[in-house]
Amino acid sequence: MTLEALADQWALQRLVIDYADAIDHRDFDRLDQIFTADAYIDYRAMGGIDGRYPEIKTWLVQALAHFPQFMHLVGNLRFDVNGDVATGRVSCFNPMVLPETLAGTEGHTMFLGLWYDDEYRRTPEGWRVTRRVERKCYAFNVPDAMRAALATPQPGV
Repeated sequence: MTLEALADQWALQRLVIDYADAIDHRDFDRLDQIFTADAYIDYRAMGGIDGRYPEIKTWLVQALAHFPQFMHLVGNLRFDVNGDVATGRVSCFNPMVLPETLAGTEGHTMFLGLWYDDEYRRTPEGWRVTRRVERKCYAFNVPDAMRAALATPQPGV
């Protein structure tokens, strides 16, 4: 592997880690350095919405405000670079502490497993996500009030 190829792999890995860190610290403005302005994002597999980045950013602020704590642990990073574009698949383990009003008990934590199927583009500012689609692997300890949103099997995993 060439030094340029290694640098691309490292930069893409850092981009994915920076995404998880920005979400977990609720620093949603940092997502402007992760996604292109016209990026398509599909979070429906895990009960969210889909749309263009500005709409998704606004939705994330509102949706994640309901959860007192969460963590996005990313791994098994695979990137295939072809010039100035790339694809990737990233595994994510996402425990989320639920509010007592939703779970019926304090400290109830659900565990979500998913993949991000991504497309990336090299920009003058560096690599950016142009497309992100969540693919559900599992959802464990989900309260009844949320079960329907996470029940649909996902194709293409």
